[in-house]
Amino acid sequence: MNPREDGPKRPVPATVVKVLVHRRADRGMRLEPWASRCVRAGEVHELVATDHAETAAGARIDRVAFLGFAEIGAGGVLDRGDELWLGGRRLGVLLGFDGCHLPNHQNVLVRAEPPRTGRELGLAPGDRLEFRQGRPPAE
Repeated sequence: MNPREDGPKRPVPATVVKVLVHRRADRGMRLEPWASRCVRAGEVHELVATDHAETAAGARIDRVAFLGFAEIGAGGVLDRGDELWLGGRRLGVLLGFDGCHLPNHQNVLVRAEPPRTGRELGLAPGDRLEFRQGRPPAE
């Protein structure tokens, strides 16, 4: 994503449909080469927190805390650097995507320090999340 080519966009709403409660230190996810992904209303994707910062294609993501699954409320574009919000609380910044479960769902990786599970954050089914336009991290 080139900031000189990136214009304003609307937020992408999502609703928690399942809270996840586990973490791993050896997950082995791999970042997809894409800095952005289009999402459709009704799609369900997995949200995963990590403290990894690398954004290069193929970067290995091991330390993760699983947040949960969320249903996209309106079509939009998720970009690396977008912020994930729960009400007035910022949960983290979108790091990238892992496609190991496609076509079922995509893993949306969110940088957060420290990474916390959905239970640790107090997430509940029905909670309203929002991806808001942010700034892409330095590459």
